[in-house]
Amino acid sequence: MEEKRTTPEHITSLQPNEIFVFGSNLRGMHGGGAAYVAYRHFGAIMGQGVGLQGQSYAIPTMQGGIDTIRPYVGEFIDFAKQHQNLTFLVTRIGCGIAGFTDEEISPLFEKAHNISNIVLPLGW
Repeated sequence: MEEKRTTPEHITSLQPNEIFVFGSNLRGMHGGGAAYVAYRHFGAIMGQGVGLQGQSYAIPTMQGGIDTIRPYVGEFIDFAKQHQNLTFLVTRIGCGIAGFTDEEISPLFEKAHNISNIVLPLGW
């Protein structure tokens, strides 16, 4: 059985078809954590807090609890399904500055497990 690819802990470069998926805030102020990496290196747009931007995709995680993040994760999974030509490298969204744990966030990605172009962090 082939082992499924996992997102590296630190992403410093991307292939042309790869997208860096990071946690953001709704205002799109990409000032820290993976959001800052997305802004500095992968085309995230200051002021855009949701969706595809350059070689990155923002999922808001700073606006409340898990229930406020869930719809954005669903939106992302649907987007990835519609863009099979791209590979989405999901970082540990919400598990840094936003203060959530892997155990709180990873279940939101349950429907992503069988989608071949979504790569999740180890243990998710």
